[in-house]
Amino acid sequence: MSDALVKLDATGQLFALGTRRIGAEELLDASLALADKLNPKLNAVVARDVDRARRAAKVYDERRAAGEGAEALGPLGGLPMTIKDSLDVEGLGAVCGVPAYKGRHVRDAVVVARARDAGAIPWGKTNVPVMTSDWQSYNPVYGQTNNPWDLTRTPGGSSGGAATAVATGITALEIGSDIGGSLRVPASFCGVFSHKPTFGLVSTYGHVPPAPGMQSTPDLGVVGPIARSARDLRLLLSVIAESPVPAKAPPADLTETRIGLWLEDPFFTVDPEVSEVVQGFAEQLAAQGAKVDRLKSPIDGEELYGVYMTLLIGLTGADLPDMARAVLTLLRPALGLLGGDPRSSASLLRNYTATHAEWLAAHEQRTRFQARLKGLFERYDVILAPNAPVPAFPHDHSRLETRKLKLSTGRAMSYLEMLDWPALATVCGLPATSVPAGRAAGSLPVGVQLIGPRGGDSKTLAVAEAIEANVAGYAPPPMDWRKG
Repeated sequence: MSDALVKLDATGQLFALGTRRIGAEELLDASLALADKLNPKLNAVVARDVDRARRAAKVYDERRAAGEGAEALGPLGGLPMTIKDSLDVEGLGAVCGVPAYKGRHVRDAVVVARARDAGAIPWGKTNVPVMTSDWQSYNPVYGQTNNPWDLTRTPGGSSGGAATAVATGITALEIGSDIGGSLRVPASFCGVFSHKPTFGLVSTYGHVPPAPGMQSTPDLGVVGPIARSARDLRLLLSVIAESPVPAKAPPADLTETRIGLWLEDPFFTVDPEVSEVVQGFAEQLAAQGAKVDRLKSPIDGEELYGVYMTLLIGLTGADLPDMARAVLTLLRPALGLLGGDPRSSASLLRNYTATHAEWLAAHEQRTRFQARLKGLFERYDVILAPNAPVPAFPHDHSRLETRKLKLSTGRAMSYLEMLDWPALATVCGLPATSVPAGRAAGSLPVGVQLIGPRGGDSKTLAVAEAIEANVAGYAPPPMDWRKG
């Protein structure tokens, strides 16, 4: 019984707990047993605190046996879950792939505390790249996480361990984060749901990066849920959000839903295998009565990318060593002579020492983008776009700046082009719900993002729930490797 229940989504597991078909401790044991079976080949869960979790589970079982109901036990009452290892959990401080961060004594990150107060039982941490700065999930502390659809490929990053654990049933819910597609890319690569909230809706305090102990809220980055169903995204978001998000809401009516399909931009790359899936998915939505219009780029892609890199690299370069910063500052004039292509190494290096005036100019342009998008969202409920230009790709631990990704056409693309499709929602602080859309020619999952207006989280989730009910949803990976 417990083996079947652990494969349900979180809402299904909570129903089983509430009706006492299973106890919290039994459900925790089932999750741990599944992790023991699968994790040796996946390396998704990299740290555990089972004793603390078991004590909490016993308390929830005792409270249910004493007659306490759902209102007293909380919306996640007794549900075991894992947490991305960029978030502090009491007893399991965020290591984030940095050896020096091991053994830190911490309090729960704000979102972890909210989930725990709502009844969740965190029992493990899931793998990430070093300081969450890659679309792969490997580091010198915990090693490499493998994609459950193909162990030779990455599950994405930086929430790669989280998406793998959710996709395989090891956990029903996860809390991840996103600044460059780190919720959306792993969801796409592993065939699950995720939600990148409107910027500022969910606290990021207790997330690494920035360096532990920082009090200010960094630009661009968000924390959000990963799950096997859209309804579970809504449930967890309602728990961790700083302002009210309804835990339950009716799905959107697809016959009244207006969708702008954004699949082409002269500056952005998309593999034909991905565009074929996205186009077919849009046709399925239209067949269900949705109004789907093909859009020209909402924002000029090259301009958007340039603003993104100024904001993003200026932020991620905050911890640059003093000597490196001094050298780059001296080189700035020469780097400026090498051209203005925002993808060039020269532009990348210049952004590490961007001036405050340059940041202000990028912020002003971002504000203009946001104003321009308001008119678009008067015509469309959501923008439908790829999450990533390619499906899951083979592991590659070479130097990041030298990496190339091979498209199905044989053409190579720059690794940093993975930033293209996540850019719009990140730069403009918009919500984006990732939903499974289908399979590429090699049977790897492809996901799409439903981008909504600022503060429109409930709207994108409602559309995702309608899609799940009428078109497509989660399907478990075949995991043929278990037989080996």
